[in-house]
Amino acid sequence: MNLCLLFPILIPMTTGIVALFFWNHLRIQRIISILGGAGLFGSGIYLLLCLLDGGIPTVQIGGWPAPFGITLAADPLSVVMVLLTGTVGLAVSVQSLTGIDSRREAFGYYPLLHIMLMGVCGAFLTGDIFNLFVWFEVMLFASFVLLELGGERAQLEGTVKYLALNLVASSLFLSAVGLLYSAAGTLNMAHLAQRIPEIDHQIFPQAMAMLFIVAFGLKAAIFPFFFWLPASYHTPPGPVAAIFAGLLTKVGVYSLIRVFTLFFPGSSDMLLFLAGLTLVSGCLIALVQTHVRRVFSFLLVGHIGYMIMGLGLFTPLALAGAIFYLIHDIVDITALFLISGLIQKIAGTESIDRIRGLYRSHPFLALLFLVPALSLSGIPPFSGFWGKLILIRAGLEAKAYVLVGAGLVAAFLTLWVLSALWSDLFWRPEKPDEAAKADQLPQEERGWKGFGAEVALYGPVAGLALITLLLGIFAEPVYGLCRMAAGHLLDPSAYIGAVLGGNP
Repeated sequence: MNLCLLFPILIPMTTGIVALFFWNHLRIQRIISILGGAGLFGSGIYLLLCLLDGGIPTVQIGGWPAPFGITLAADPLSVVMVLLTGTVGLAVSVQSLTGIDSRREAFGYYPLLHIMLMGVCGAFLTGDIFNLFVWFEVMLFASFVLLELGGERAQLEGTVKYLALNLVASSLFLSAVGLLYSAAGTLNMAHLAQRIPEIDHQIFPQAMAMLFIVAFGLKAAIFPFFFWLPASYHTPPGPVAAIFAGLLTKVGVYSLIRVFTLFFPGSSDMLLFLAGLTLVSGCLIALVQTHVRRVFSFLLVGHIGYMIMGLGLFTPLALAGAIFYLIHDIVDITALFLISGLIQKIAGTESIDRIRGLYRSHPFLALLFLVPALSLSGIPPFSGFWGKLILIRAGLEAKAYVLVGAGLVAAFLTLWVLSALWSDLFWRPEKPDEAAKADQLPQEERGWKGFGAEVALYGPVAGLALITLLLGIFAEPVYGLCRMAAGHLLDPSAYIGAVLGGNP
């Protein structure tokens, strides 16, 4: 048995359960959360080593052979996603030490956080389409409570929208799973990849493809299903919003990639059309936002279009570019949302019109903001430049000139939006009375409680900024891993063989 596959699920599950036993001891819960985040990050590295050492690791739960039992499998894409989950989980766990108030901590914040991470890892590792639905529900159950935790009116309103749209998506997903099972007689994803081409009525796979586009498109917030995301993600504290933006939408993107490479392979005009509209609409709407996190939310939506673009083109270069951009976006978006939490903590608001002159009082924060902002805008040598370059080149090779144009427009709009935002927040001079008031604020009122608290707040953002810089500097080996992942997706025979073995 490949035990390395179980660790990314068992570690956050154990962390959440153990934290429950210390319900009235927040200090111990914080320590457990940090240890759990570090353990999940370490398990991602170990899983990558297992993959490089011995091919695709698989586990048949309970000893039942596939396709009859519950399968866990980790191809290169799954491994990359688990490692990124550990990275984001550790960063958010650290900043939560001072970024989450004690009232939310007292109502089970840390157990919920790690149960959600367990659901995310389960979704990335499952080899069964029904269990993908189950892991989605585990993840969403915890996310519903995390989003509502605090009980503020804006949070409740955002949670209702988030809950309603995700329930619709889950209903469509479950309907698609039931129809697939009725037609193919199996739920194992590797087995489905063999059985779907044998279905007599070819209109059926096309209908299923459309159903999955809507179900996962709602979860991934692609056009035209994205309006719930900016309405929800600006309401919780920074660490919660960061893990939602960095990971939860990417589970929807991952599911689209998994389903459309295994079940419905080939270039998709519908995905290309939706990718182009997602790219342009998200970045255009970001131009007119007056709230920091809503700006980031719409940019998040727009940049999901790059990943869908790579999937829709369905060439080795395009899929490698989509995976590269997925890696870059998870790191950058998480960093930006963590920064939004810092801005809220410093200024007491995220309204752009009410914030000015932060460079004077917090120059290091201005620098930390600049790194992921330049990367997201596609400025070399940051990771966003290489991701965009790969996808633009893939689009040109496929002669998808309109889509390439949409990608270039989105890149320009992103640079414009983030440049204006940085200037407004950090460079715009303070009014004299505001500067004097800020200088007179004692340390406690600014939210700081010593050097350790500042390390917890700034350290995760600095770490993620360093990662995005390293992803750009060492783009070649990262791209090599992405090419390997794309190769497995385009030719899933190794995945199917590892899961099914000698079974039909």
